[in-house]
Amino acid sequence: MMSLLRIFHVSGSAVSAQSQRLNTVSSNLANADTAAGPDGKSFKARQVVFQTLPMSDDASSVGVKVSAVREDDTPGRRIHDPAHPNADAEGYVTFSNVNPVEEMVNMISASRSYQNNVEVMNTAKSLLLKTLQMGQG
Repeated sequence: MMSLLRIFHVSGSAVSAQSQRLNTVSSNLANADTAAGPDGKSFKARQVVFQTLPMSDDASSVGVKVSAVREDDTPGRRIHDPAHPNADAEGYVTFSNVNPVEEMVNMISASRSYQNNVEVMNTAKSLLLKTLQMGQG
C-alpha cells in the first residue's frame, strides 16, 4: 500500500516542476518581442533546470524538483531601426533573445508531461479504489 501512495508523491513532484516550467515558458513568450529598456538591457530568456529528488530513505522512488531557473546568455536580436525610441547610437534596437518556436516546443513538452503525470495519479487512484472495493465484497 505504501508503494502505491508513493506514486502520488512522485507524480505530484513532477506536476509541480512542470507547472513551474510552464510559468517560465509563459513569461518568456510574453517578453519575446520586448526591446531593451533605457538601461540598454533586454529581457533574457529563462530556462528551468530539474534535479532528481529522493522520495524515500531507501531511494526506491525518485521525484523531481526545480533546482534553478537560469537566464540564457545568448545575445538578443539586433534590428536596425533608427526611428525606434530605444535605438542605440548606431540605430540598432536590441530585442530579447527568446525564440518563440523553441518556447512553444517547451510548452508542448511541459504540458504533455503535466498531463501524463495527472493521468498517472488518476490511474493510481482508480486502482486504490478498486482494491478497496475488492475488500468489501
